[in-house]
Amino acid sequence: MSGIKAGDIMIPCSRVVCIGPDDHLAKARLVMSRNNVGGLPVTVEGRIVGFITLRDITLCPAPPEFRVSEMMTRDVITKDVDTSVKELADIMVETGIQRIPIVSGGSLVGLVTQSSVIKAARDVL
Repeated sequence: MSGIKAGDIMIPCSRVVCIGPDDHLAKARLVMSRNNVGGLPVTVEGRIVGFITLRDITLCPAPPEFRVSEMMTRDVITKDVDTSVKELADIMVETGIQRIPIVSGGSLVGLVTQSSVIKAARDVL
């Protein structure tokens, strides 16, 4: 797996559903539900400014009219397309996060999920 990179397994930006920091939590929950995802990158003009998960919304109940920016994680771990799958897996295991945004020049270019990493591992076994 050492030769496989984030760029090889990431979901491309064109297929990643994002949300803005000024959107309401109700919209975030609806977008997650409709797209069957557990988390959304929070972006402004293609640049990642945070990440919000269904768990964030569920564990800290807030009125649905609260803004995403009030609940999102701001210190998001991001990596680039050349990051090895092993490093991504290590980060996921050590931190417990399930999604890692992939950036280039500060802009979101894709997303690696636990499922992406598991599929890559399965393919080399």
